[in-house]
Amino acid sequence: MIPFTTLTGTGIPFGVENVDTDVIIPAVFLKTIARSGLGQHAFKTLRADPDNLFDNARNRHAPILIAGDNFGCGSSREHAPWALADMGIRVVIAPGFADIFAGNAFKNGILLVVLPQEQIDRLMQVAATDPVTVDLENQVVTTSYQDRFGFQIDPFRKHCLVNGLDEIGLTVAMDAAIAAYETRIAGDRPWVGGAAHRAA
Repeated sequence: MIPFTTLTGTGIPFGVENVDTDVIIPAVFLKTIARSGLGQHAFKTLRADPDNLFDNARNRHAPILIAGDNFGCGSSREHAPWALADMGIRVVIAPGFADIFAGNAFKNGILLVVLPQEQIDRLMQVAATDPVTVDLENQVVTTSYQDRFGFQIDPFRKHCLVNGLDEIGLTVAMDAAIAAYETRIAGDRPWVGGAAHRAA
């Protein structure tokens, strides 16, 4: 997972409420277990409109999505954050997120920032013409107009995102502790590792 510290980039001023995972990635594209290639199908029904926000020259490949409340509701499909990540989205800013989507997004390295609606409205206004900066280490979203919006994040999730640690990375980081535990257990309870069975 790519470490996340500070990101400055274009924010897509989407702002639609109650966007479910079927809108993010339609069910017809769920047959794959590959994480790549889904970005071209993200928001497929909305992108059928040639004037859609996602495909205009300014927003294409933008790393920040500014959304409405209850983003990611509906089914629990992990393909939704896969599709967002494949589009290049690294941050979604909204007043609130569906719980399962939030967990899936975190596991796939996408930072979710919760801000009040009035701050979302301001970012929507700024993002139409100027970049937005998201500073995870200091937990603040800023703009070139001196807007400064602090946000909260679970300390464990922050640690993982800042250090680029997914579940495998977390396990690897504990390698020395795991090895020490296994060595101690082999001496204290040899039957756990099958030593007694092998000796017989």
